[in-house]
Amino acid sequence: MDLRSLVLVLSAVLLALSSFVYGWQFVKKRNYLLGVEMWVVGVSSSNAVVFFATESRVSYAISHFFDAFSRGFGMPVIAVAGMMTITHGFKPSTRVDVGAFLVSFAATFVLIGAHFIEGILPYFFVVMSVLLSVYLAYVIKRLLGIGATFQAMALLLALVSCQAIASIYDFYKIPGEETNVVFNFFTLALCTWAYLMPALYYAYSALERAQKRVLQFDPGRALRGLEQTSR
Repeated sequence: MDLRSLVLVLSAVLLALSSFVYGWQFVKKRNYLLGVEMWVVGVSSSNAVVFFATESRVSYAISHFFDAFSRGFGMPVIAVAGMMTITHGFKPSTRVDVGAFLVSFAATFVLIGAHFIEGILPYFFVVMSVLLSVYLAYVIKRLLGIGATFQAMALLLALVSCQAIASIYDFYKIPGEETNVVFNFFTLALCTWAYLMPALYYAYSALERAQKRVLQFDPGRALRGLEQTSR
């Protein structure tokens, strides 16, 4: 294994660890939308490890499917719904959680299997990334409103870097990336997503703590009170 392949493997391992660790943290909070979606990213990156190390086509196919799932639906739809449990008081049932994943898995099969979609697929992924970025910008505003400046700036960095990666994914080739050890697309993308997981978790936790303070001092205000403090 050459140095470039080793760095790719280590980057994929970093994303897998980040996804599984912070996914578990969300599962412990009973937020299964965010937790399981992060585990899906972990499965994708784990198979990427195997592919970069062995060039296994099976591992590539699995990683490719789950990558498309997360880019198209997992992060911009399911993860956003999970974050909305703290930003908007959204309380999905277990049936809704399961249904969201099943529908998204089915839609992903259509995305990567239907030839008539192939031409517009890169644009679809960019649009979904923009929608995710818009919501994250809203979360950043909420964080600033409760005084969680550090978490807001950390999430802003995640937003900018993830949007940059999504924008160049199918449209721009980094010069010399076939041989560059660090500055190649996949290393940058894997590390960027690895950073996104803790950024989301600590942003969520900051909002959760603020909500608990509101409930403690004025239970009647609940989420409405938290929203007023963030304006």
